[in-house]
Amino acid sequence: MVRVKRGNVARNRRKKVLKFAKGYRGGISKLYRQAHQAVLQAMRHMYVDRRDKKGDFRALWISRINAAVTAEGISYSRFIGGLKRNNIEINRKMLSELAISNPETFRSVVQLASK
Repeated sequence: MVRVKRGNVARNRRKKVLKFAKGYRGGISKLYRQAHQAVLQAMRHMYVDRRDKKGDFRALWISRINAAVTAEGISYSRFIGGLKRNNIEINRKMLSELAISNPETFRSVVQLASK
């Protein structure tokens, strides 16, 4: 039976993992078995955190809007309720940007929502 030499395939696979683990401390960046475990964990965190980032930004926008609306003398929940009641469809990201970069326009939106 002819022997199959897999040297290049295995080496390339290991080199790819070690390249990904570059910059890790100690043997985790040098030894394949430890590097492989660290890379698997890192990839799991990457996957989960890409989804968590969306919620983190939404929380940031809500806290910014809340601060700006509280300064205008209305609560966040009443403000959002007023927007829905008056059919004003501006998402939280844009409301947050308005509150920071264009306070006059945001004030007029708050006036519309509080009617």
